[in-house]
Amino acid sequence: MINYIWFFLIVIGIVTAAATGNIDSINMAIVEDASDAVAFAIGLTGIMAVWLGLMNIAEKSGLIKGFSKLLTPITSILFPDIPKGHPAMSAIVMNMVTNMFGAGNSATAIGLKAMEEMNSLNKDKKRATNAMCMFLVINMSSIQIVPLTVLKIRADAGSLNPTEIIGTSLIATAVSTIVGILCAKTLEKKE
Repeated sequence: MINYIWFFLIVIGIVTAAATGNIDSINMAIVEDASDAVAFAIGLTGIMAVWLGLMNIAEKSGLIKGFSKLLTPITSILFPDIPKGHPAMSAIVMNMVTNMFGAGNSATAIGLKAMEEMNSLNKDKKRATNAMCMFLVINMSSIQIVPLTVLKIRADAGSLNPTEIIGTSLIATAVSTIVGILCAKTLEKKE
């Protein structure tokens, strides 16, 4: 479906540019935006490499296990169907911590691992469990302590103080996460 939407948007843009005599602007936009995208991706790759390295160090040093112990009271309430000590719980915590520190792109692999581990507990493989749904809600809303991608975009755009949005980002993401959790808990199916 999304492919059709993108195709439709591109066709509308080309037709509009042709109708208004601005077809050259399409070529300029493609060339300029493609080079901007490559430069942004390379810059973001550097930030992600640093955070992935830090997350690996945190995991090997036991810091993730420490966070896991701190988050255990919360995660046991949010994910009551996952047994204590199951690998899904450590993957969930790692995903949450990675998202909190703004490395959402690198959290994707950890999130996939968490879903795979939760699916190993799933009796009906064609239907998501309550824990899987809750994880998706938390993963998508994710409290952001350090929103790295946004900070990078602001710095690249020439912001004098790219970090000034940290407080408002923290409040907004905390509220969205709390509302998401409340909605997910309200809509959970009792089995």
